[in-house]
Amino acid sequence: MQTPMDSIEDLVRRKLNWIRAKIREVESRPKARQKRFVSGESFLYLGDFYRLRVVDNAEAPLLFRKEFMLTRAHQSQARELLLAWYKEEATKKIPDRVRWYACRIGAEFRSVKITDARKRWGSCGKDNSLNFSWHLIMAPLSVLDYVVVHELAHTIEKNHSRSFWSKVATICPNYRSRMQWLKKNEHLLHI
Repeated sequence: MQTPMDSIEDLVRRKLNWIRAKIREVESRPKARQKRFVSGESFLYLGDFYRLRVVDNAEAPLLFRKEFMLTRAHQSQARELLLAWYKEEATKKIPDRVRWYACRIGAEFRSVKITDARKRWGSCGKDNSLNFSWHLIMAPLSVLDYVVVHELAHTIEKNHSRSFWSKVATICPNYRSRMQWLKKNEHLLHI
């Protein structure tokens, strides 16, 4: 708030090429298509695409058996059914991964909560409560694991210091490629 406008304008001028390059980068990313919830459409789960098949009847409105099966009678509620399914899967899978990695790292956490966050994949509170976006259940398991390790490392190091990244690298040596996957493919983790 106290920075003179001349200083701000000078900084923007000096960084203009970088700003333009980042804008081009974001604009060049492929856009996720609007889902129509019809047979043949694909949906991500743990990094793999699975086809949706609309069926006349099934044991439940939405089933997953190496493909998503949606009953025609519930097609108008497809988005809500898929969201509920993804959230349920995230609620099962992510806490298991947290517990497994916590043992490996020697980290202690208070709780695990699954959130609706769209951009913030995970967070660690002051009291070591961990939050994870359910959207991660769509990413490859290695990417989900990176976010889990990242947040667990915050239970030990509350910053992004060299020591923090060293802890992450100990468990997840290729964390940079997993970060890049998230950056490059985040647009796919929405329905």
